[in-house]
Amino acid sequence: MAEGRGSGPDGSLSGRAARQVASLLALVVLWEVVALATGRSTLPGPVAVARFIVAEAQSGDLLRHIGITLARVAAAFVVAMTIGSAIGIAMGRYRSIDRMADSWLIVLLNTPALVITVLAYVWFGLNEAAAIGAVAMNKIPNVAVTLREGAKALDPKLDEVARVYRLSWATAMRHIVVPQLGPYFAAAGRSGIALIWKVVLLVELLGRPNGVGYAIHLYFQLFDVTAILGYSVAFAAVMLLIEYGCVQPIERHAVRWRIRPA
Repeated sequence: MAEGRGSGPDGSLSGRAARQVASLLALVVLWEVVALATGRSTLPGPVAVARFIVAEAQSGDLLRHIGITLARVAAAFVVAMTIGSAIGIAMGRYRSIDRMADSWLIVLLNTPALVITVLAYVWFGLNEAAAIGAVAMNKIPNVAVTLREGAKALDPKLDEVARVYRLSWATAMRHIVVPQLGPYFAAAGRSGIALIWKVVLLVELLGRPNGVGYAIHLYFQLFDVTAILGYSVAFAAVMLLIEYGCVQPIERHAVRWRIRPA
């Protein structure tokens, strides 16, 4: 029997939540053991890092930097999903566009984020638009590839229905294409957030005067490992909340129409 099958949705969710909490606690215990083994000056333990997080939050700096970084993540995510989805659906629906743009996607997929970020800052200056654009450019190829595969997998019989009933392009997209692409939108969005926030930290480290990446760079210059871990853990905790509180519920909603095996 598959995992979780046969139990109600609430029970399955609570079971997964318990396992995830247990897994995180095991990670904290392992962290403490490694900190004891290697020396706390090299790897501070979780208690010291937690104290730093509390102190930094009380000063206001932690929340300010996290808020700025989250704003950049959200802006880059919207830009990347909008442009990448349009490109991916066009490539999946029209073979000529797919043949023309396929090599472009391969080049962009294999271009390091560092190269795109440095070029964006050189060409457009050390400003917010260049930072968000560089992050979005790193994610657009991934979104396009995911949506292209989804568009190629669309049911041709439903396209025939749209033609028979003479649906407009907008109506066909709304009622036939987009619903079928729901799982692909969810997959692209989920992987997008995971990639974007990492690239945002890199962009902030290289050329922004605020944000979590900037703070980590600042404390790196001071060789303050506790502070570096504090900002990393705090931001990772926020991203976990977004993953479990927003991304996964949206993903389940997107695939709710799928017939589950008995």
